[in-house]
Amino acid sequence: MALRLIQTIVPVDRKHQLQSIIRGESFIESWDQTMGKNRYKLSLILPVQESEHLISRLEQRFSDTATFRIIIYPVEATIPIPNEPEANTNRGTAMEKQEKEGKGRISRDELYNDLVDSTRLSWVFVVLMIASTIVSTTGILRNSEAIIIGSMVIAPLLGPNVALSLATTLADFNLAKNALRVTFAGILISLFLSVLTGMILNIDPASPQIASRIQPNMGDIGLSLASGVAGALAFTTGVASALVGVMVAVALLPPLVTFGLLAGTGEWEIATGALLLLFINIICINLSGVVTFVIQGIKPSKGEEENKARSASLASILIWSILLILLMVSLYYSHINFDFL
Repeated sequence: MALRLIQTIVPVDRKHQLQSIIRGESFIESWDQTMGKNRYKLSLILPVQESEHLISRLEQRFSDTATFRIIIYPVEATIPIPNEPEANTNRGTAMEKQEKEGKGRISRDELYNDLVDSTRLSWVFVVLMIASTIVSTTGILRNSEAIIIGSMVIAPLLGPNVALSLATTLADFNLAKNALRVTFAGILISLFLSVLTGMILNIDPASPQIASRIQPNMGDIGLSLASGVAGALAFTTGVASALVGVMVAVALLPPLVTFGLLAGTGEWEIATGALLLLFINIICINLSGVVTFVIQGIKPSKGEEENKARSASLASILIWSILLILLMVSLYYSHINFDFL
């Protein structure tokens, strides 16, 4: 059972309001502390799926106070092992209980904070993109799957793509702008290095690692859709993101490097296949990411923003779907191999 320790700080004269709120919640244990003369802290241990509902209620009640703060900690273990808290049958409407049932995910606020750092264009991101591109290029030229997989492990492409899906789901345009900026920066860095390598070295288009990425097919679309779902679930359920990041990297980095190598050597006609594969992967990853977040019930904390977020999600799903269909049609009519694997 995944647990969270939530500490809430409010003005001491509003501690009774805080205590009245938690009476209707399902938690395992609580304790409180008066901090000086003006602040009151209440600590709760509760299942992770209960945290978002409580955080939203606390924000709505106390966000107008200057000293209000919520601090969330993941709980690795407790001794003795706690039992599942009994659900409060008097709490909330039947619809609220049904919405929470079976989600098994972290809170919206945790998810946002996990992803926001990945949308900052830092020197670490630049170095990792350079390193992963060099390693991927080496693997492709040497026809080595092991080296290519190594490049996928260090490629920092998971966070920005999942952040873009989350930004769409929450209608957070500032997060979307930052996610797009970092994603495009990563693509440009990798593209520049691979094109430069293609201009310097002799590239063999018949190489198995290149040939396999210039003829997109339905298997590639399935891989990309699975990568988007896995990337979203990696953050919402706590799956090891480093491992899932390999799935996202396998869909983005090798086709990008392949296109750059072929473009650098002047093989523009066959490079088009790798470029189409890259576009398909980007579209599929973001489409499946948005759908996954919507199914999991992720939405803004403020009720008045829900309609805007719902419209943004539907528009995004529609746009990504249309673009995917157009690319599939383009593949078909350009006579690129589009058979099942």
